[in-house]
Amino acid sequence: MELADPARAAVLDRLNPEQRLAATHGARGPDGRFDCGPLLIIAGAGTGKTATLAHRVAHLIVEGVDPARILLLTFSRRAAQEMTRRAERLAAQALAQRAGRPAAADDAPRLRLPWAGTFHAIGARLLREHAAQVGLDAGFGILDRGDAADLIDLIRHERGLSAKAVRFPRKDACLAIYSQRVNGGRELGQVLRDTHPWCVAHEAELAGLFRDYVARKQANGMLDYDDLLLWWEAAMQDPALAAEVGARFDHVLVDEYQDTNALQARILRALRPDGRGLVVVGDDAQSIYAFRAADVGNILEFRAQFEPAADCVALQVNYRSVQPVLDAAGALIGEARRQLPKRLRAARPGGERPALVTVADDREQADWVIAQVLAQREAGVPLRRQAVLFRSSHHADLLEVELTRRNIPYVKHGGLRFLESAHVKDALAVLRWAENPRNGIAAFRALQLLPGMGPAHARRALERAAAAGGDPAALAAFAAPAAARDAWPAFAALMACLWDPATPWAGQFDAVSAWYRPVLEHRFDDAPVRAADLDMLAVVASRQPSRERFLTELALDPPNASGDLAGEPLKDEDWLVLSTVHSAKGQEWDAVYVIDLTDGNFPNEYQTGSDEGIDEERRLLYVAMTRARDTLQLIEPLRHAVVGQPRLGPAYVHAARSRFMTRGVLAHLRRLGPAPAPAGDPPVPGRAAAVDVGARIRALF
Repeated sequence: MELADPARAAVLDRLNPEQRLAATHGARGPDGRFDCGPLLIIAGAGTGKTATLAHRVAHLIVEGVDPARILLLTFSRRAAQEMTRRAERLAAQALAQRAGRPAAADDAPRLRLPWAGTFHAIGARLLREHAAQVGLDAGFGILDRGDAADLIDLIRHERGLSAKAVRFPRKDACLAIYSQRVNGGRELGQVLRDTHPWCVAHEAELAGLFRDYVARKQANGMLDYDDLLLWWEAAMQDPALAAEVGARFDHVLVDEYQDTNALQARILRALRPDGRGLVVVGDDAQSIYAFRAADVGNILEFRAQFEPAADCVALQVNYRSVQPVLDAAGALIGEARRQLPKRLRAARPGGERPALVTVADDREQADWVIAQVLAQREAGVPLRRQAVLFRSSHHADLLEVELTRRNIPYVKHGGLRFLESAHVKDALAVLRWAENPRNGIAAFRALQLLPGMGPAHARRALERAAAAGGDPAALAAFAAPAAARDAWPAFAALMACLWDPATPWAGQFDAVSAWYRPVLEHRFDDAPVRAADLDMLAVVASRQPSRERFLTELALDPPNASGDLAGEPLKDEDWLVLSTVHSAKGQEWDAVYVIDLTDGNFPNEYQTGSDEGIDEERRLLYVAMTRARDTLQLIEPLRHAVVGQPRLGPAYVHAARSRFMTRGVLAHLRRLGPAPAPAGDPPVPGRAAAVDVGARIRALF
């Protein structure tokens, strides 16, 4: 790459050769436009994936590509914001340097990337813009996961499936099956056999349930989370529409490509049939979301989808972990059946080998972890720079008890989402009903916030409003029950204001919050804590240009709560991190302890029925190991207490060593465990002296 241009040099001078090759992929064509063929960037753990992608975006802008013609697809709003912020800053600095002046504070905003976001958020925007072409109302509402499950439960009850003599899947299981069917592109019967074999006998009833669910959503002008991809992909089946949407963008960049599902892969192929301008970044070794229908085959087979095959650049310089950690993790993933070969090289020198720690049982495991955590703390590693990782949340139960008993603060990741909090769902239900008067689910919840408004009264109020065509006067004239009579006028006036198109968005959430706070104080004992969440939500609302955008963003990528989920540990000066491996992806800590590394726990016994399941569990352990910067300990208890007895009762079973601890992996680990008493130590009081039983047995003969 010619670096004579100071703008190009400013963008690229901090990259290593592999990153630079990925960031500069492509060249100017005969028409003077910067163009490129399809590219796969294999970004190993800790190799600077985000920096590389941000630098590529900045390089495209420096090369003259219009930022509005760059489509950047990520898997979280935070990732999109971080990548956009970095790319805009880099491009602004480079262009200022080309002009021979220092970068000004207002340069970056002028380079805003309007088409950077999650797959679902971009899908929602495109569907609204092309609503008439795909048979949608441009004002469609979006059901979050909780509302979608509630709607399925309502239809489930209406169809008599909740009163069957045999067990029928509950709402959350039904929604999971539906999501797998939609996102994985498999037939319902195959989904049931692969993920919910106990539900195979209910295939016909589930198919009917899902037909009614789809019909109800369409009748109410609603899409759920999965529909945003399903409708987008279905729309792209029309060649003319696919060409129209694809022509909006010169370059399409996709982050975390290993986490894409069948729908997302088909959307990308429809946008870029020949692969021109398509760059995907990912690591097959970190594909751990099959339960969300992610398909590792998308990244493994990406290059073969194009003719000629797509180019490939592997990022292999790791800026996180020391080499011994990378060697152990590499030996583990090297035994996978299907993989894109890579060997990570540490940018930092030195480091000690990871340890395999053998302990007697769960209690000794907790004691060991706490002792190591405190020792690291005394050595200068803060608690929050240490993490205990586990395959399943319940594996940390005993450890949590011991941490509490010893006054060691901790926070556990993987808890409730913000929108799952009852008070947040209450406030948003009012706004969702205002946004879409046909949203019966939101209306049903909002009406029942009033005293005395049970399901029967709420249904009658809904029917009255529907019969009047959504006229606010019909709601005001409704004869509310006696208990709600005093509160009804204020509620009806609030809804009339929200339904009025002339009411500006600014101040709407504040009006809802002011009306809801007396309800909050009546319904919840911890009202002040929950009120803080409403204040946080008001800040989020003030940053959005419209009610529709506010509700859409919250449904697609909700923030975490600041009140309920923080808990006592965050009031301390420091805290230990406990996390499932799935929640730890993308994070890093100086010291990492992976507990319960035994067969049946890691890998999980329910995932070992197929080669694909075992491979995913292997990748999950690889993710856990590569979170460690300096210290990594894998802990294996020799036995586990059996269920059905008091905690830590006398009955136990011997644990089998994890099948992932093969000879090749063990060669990269040192062995540790609670030290036995040295020979010659005095006998433990109350214990008999050692007896040579073997000599007595030999003497018999």
